[in-house]
Amino acid sequence: VATAVSMRTIQRDIVGGFIFSADGKLLLGKNRKGGVYEGLFVVPGGGVDTGETKPQALRREMLEETGIDIATATVTSINESNGAHEKTLHETGERVYVEMNFYDYRIDLLQNANDVSLHTDDDWYMPQWFAVDELQAIKTSEPVRSTLISIGIL
Repeated sequence: VATAVSMRTIQRDIVGGFIFSADGKLLLGKNRKGGVYEGLFVVPGGGVDTGETKPQALRREMLEETGIDIATATVTSINESNGAHEKTLHETGERVYVEMNFYDYRIDLLQNANDVSLHTDDDWYMPQWFAVDELQAIKTSEPVRSTLISIGIL
């Protein structure tokens, strides 16, 4: 007789950056295979490490995932939400249930989209700049869509 195996639950605080260029475009990319919201457009972001503040985590994650140093950008806290999703842990391959607290920030860069140099890593890839009027038609994760609605972009 097969028995149901209960999945381990982990808690994570996640920072996300809604990066806008000076010419009003939003930077979105896709999550790696096996990641939460695989195949959908998401903002760059990631987990807050032990001992790190949310602003420190945001700066580190934006640099790691996009190559953009947000030190000179205007950063505004825009949204807090939560969600839960199954994912495969990168390090071990274990499937876990992740309860996430999302802390979203609007990051306004001084450069136009075409002047921003991007360097992406394997967690977040296929970066694309989207004009606001293009956002309705693309497939974003539910948290990204609801945040764009809440800040009046969609």
